[in-house]
Amino acid sequence: MEFRLLGTVGVATESGELPLGPAKRRSLLAALLLRPNTTVPLGQLIDALWPEGPPARARTVAQGHVSRLRALLAQGGADEWGVRLVTRGDAYVLEMPESLLDAHRFEELVRLAHDQRSPDDAAALLREALALWRGPALVGAATAGPLRVAADGLEEARLAAVEQLARTYGEFGDHGRAASVLHAEAVAHPMRESLAAALMRALYRSGRQSDAIDQYHRTRTLLADELGVDPGTALREAYAEILAGDGVARSAVAAEPVAGPVAAEPVAAGPDLLPRPPRGFVGRDRELAAIGEAARREHAVVVITGPAGAGKTAAALHWAHAARSGYDGVLFADLRGFSDDDGESGPEPADVLREFLLALGVPARELPDTPGALAAAYRTRTEHRRHLVVLDNARTAAQVRPLLPAGPGSAALVTSRLRLDGLAVSELARTVGVDVLDGAASAALLAAATGADARFTAEPAAAVRLAELCAGLPLALRVVAARVNARPQWPLSAFADELADEQRRLALLDVDDTGVAAALRLTLCALPDDARLLFERLGALPGPDVDRYAAAALAATSPADAAAALSRLADAHLLTEPVPGRFAMHDLVRLYAREAGRDGEPEPLVRLLDHYVRTALRAAGTAEPDDRPCCVLPADVRDDHGGPPLPGRTAALAWYAAQRENLAAAAGAAHAAGLDDRAWRLVVLQWPYIVGYVRDDWIPLLATGLAAAVRLGDPDAESRVRALYGWVLTEEGRLVQALEHLERAPGLAARAGDPSSEATALVNLAVALDRSGPPGAEALAHVVRAAELARSCGDVLTELLALEHRARQLLARADHEAVLGCTERGLTVPGAADEGLAPLRQILLRVSRGAALHALGRPAEAADCLRAARDDAAERGFEKGVREAKAQLKRVGSETATGR
Repeated sequence: MEFRLLGTVGVATESGELPLGPAKRRSLLAALLLRPNTTVPLGQLIDALWPEGPPARARTVAQGHVSRLRALLAQGGADEWGVRLVTRGDAYVLEMPESLLDAHRFEELVRLAHDQRSPDDAAALLREALALWRGPALVGAATAGPLRVAADGLEEARLAAVEQLARTYGEFGDHGRAASVLHAEAVAHPMRESLAAALMRALYRSGRQSDAIDQYHRTRTLLADELGVDPGTALREAYAEILAGDGVARSAVAAEPVAGPVAAEPVAAGPDLLPRPPRGFVGRDRELAAIGEAARREHAVVVITGPAGAGKTAAALHWAHAARSGYDGVLFADLRGFSDDDGESGPEPADVLREFLLALGVPARELPDTPGALAAAYRTRTEHRRHLVVLDNARTAAQVRPLLPAGPGSAALVTSRLRLDGLAVSELARTVGVDVLDGAASAALLAAATGADARFTAEPAAAVRLAELCAGLPLALRVVAARVNARPQWPLSAFADELADEQRRLALLDVDDTGVAAALRLTLCALPDDARLLFERLGALPGPDVDRYAAAALAATSPADAAAALSRLADAHLLTEPVPGRFAMHDLVRLYAREAGRDGEPEPLVRLLDHYVRTALRAAGTAEPDDRPCCVLPADVRDDHGGPPLPGRTAALAWYAAQRENLAAAAGAAHAAGLDDRAWRLVVLQWPYIVGYVRDDWIPLLATGLAAAVRLGDPDAESRVRALYGWVLTEEGRLVQALEHLERAPGLAARAGDPSSEATALVNLAVALDRSGPPGAEALAHVVRAAELARSCGDVLTELLALEHRARQLLARADHEAVLGCTERGLTVPGAADEGLAPLRQILLRVSRGAALHALGRPAEAADCLRAARDDAAERGFEKGVREAKAQLKRVGSETATGR
């Protein structure tokens, strides 16, 4: 299986291309592929599909495209390739090996080419990378908005690879081939000055001086005519070199990529306090490029931030070593903001300033005594020079400010586990995030740290598993590499089996005083008590993320206090905030939180479960306000610490969507903990959302609910779960399995003494029986009994549901007089509300009544009845009612010329 972005968006399988269909579905796939293995909110997908602005039903249409795409992927054998399109609340993630994506392979090949020492090898890899392109990127997807930006970015990467290939040809003297490669692209992109400059040099070096000069004048004229600008530096320099006849010598230097800022004046001998460069450094091309871009500004301050063990210091040192020649001197200080030195808070700024001034040539005897005088001397020494200052492991902005160099051409790199937003405010600092590595970079780091151990070649699956268990955290990968190096006789599979044990994983990822748990402990110690307490409580979190309301339940506090604690944890990179207001944990951080919270107290989980039960009960009541609650709160429910506002049906359904994975995980955790009275409630309370998205893989959740209800021995709970379970199976076309549940549900409800629940179960059973053939006597009897039971307990909605289904049964049996009697009862049932589901079910009863009147030879009455149903449905926005009424009107032949 191959996913394609570099050309027409598509999916190639062994049996051919998947028929993706319309451009909207290709746009959806493209938006997911651009962020593989990353949660993409539905809102962002809608923006990609409708860049000009979404229509009213954009959400429903987008979800339909997701369902169809999921089915297409399954048809193409996605499971065999490890590909899954997963729903995560109100978002989606395309889980896949990134090696299946042509854009990822392109990036990897270009990166590998950059690392080759042999120009021949580099050129071969670049040719292979460019051969993956089958036309402009993202053909067939949306031509504006976010996808247009992404397509432009991919095209920029392709052009950069073309220029790199041309430089590579030039390195082994094949300038004619370099010119040939560049010429086609220069024609297609005539105002890209870097292409024109490279082409001019290649033409000149291949003996075509006049063509090179011609290229310059054509580009200069085009820039003047189209943009009204003169040629830039790159083009002017190439032209000057050609005229001077020294293009070969000078352009060889100019073609080299610049690692850091270019000095404004010749670099003088200066201090260099940098530690040695990091060993085994891999990946981070995006982050290094972002550091370089931010460091080019005047008075640049770059905050490199990320979780403990992510490799922030390594990235800073790697960039600094590459860029050091562009500065008059390099200063370095470890501020020890997160150290384990008996609670010490790191050096005072004055102490660091003394070290810096000594390095800058100030004699020890001339050093000022006071912090203010030291800072003034430092400013004087740095204001007219270009210095690179690396401040590692900072904890506060106050530590950093006195140490920033004064020269406008200077730059400061600051690493911290915190975001240090104060520097963004006072110093206009730019932030560069350093997060975990992807799969390819993780494997590369393991290989580098183990000296390309032969076991990695012999056991590729175990190597991949090891990298996955480290979850991309560089510190964890280095610890694993150390263990692999220390045990040369062990197979990699043995290490992977050890690490797979969640009870031991963190212990195995610590070596001496270095490791994941130690790094996380130091981060946590730097936080206030409320944040530390919440972090420990988050160990009980069963789902993938948490909002402030769930956090408040866990910590037994208010949502406002929980929100503040969540923000502090996110600032320290112990949490991420992939969606505004919802926080998640890295896998290894989650393990640490579980260990930190193991004090034998079950209450945090119970409080969380009761929060979800309470909010789901509110959501069901808000989504279907005229329906009876399917359960009540548990008898020993914990205190309410606040829940989200759910002002209407849309908000309630959005809450269900956002919390779907959390609710499923909570139900599973409740069952595992023996809290079955919570588990079954968490399942059946999702019924309003399940009804709307019935084919969206609910079976695992329902199985959990059923197991909990059976173990609890509660016939009411078991009846409700089986009724919902059977209905979902019916809608999936799995009638045999559906009947296994539905035939037992009514009797269980009768045992529980709940006529309303029994009536619902009987209707669901009748629906399943009718799906297997024409309505029989048994199904008719079930519906009649359901209507009687609902009427006896005053459950108007369920009675209308039973009558609606009975009317359809009677139509199918051509018993049209009986249809009139049935619908007459439904349209005059006492207590039917004028809002909610009741009038919608009465609209469908009118449609059945109109069909019966038409069959009885009463077309005028039929048309009047159907028009009334259609107009009422249109006024209420009930699309199904409008659709069915119009279909019957066409049969009656009463549609007017105006479409009425």
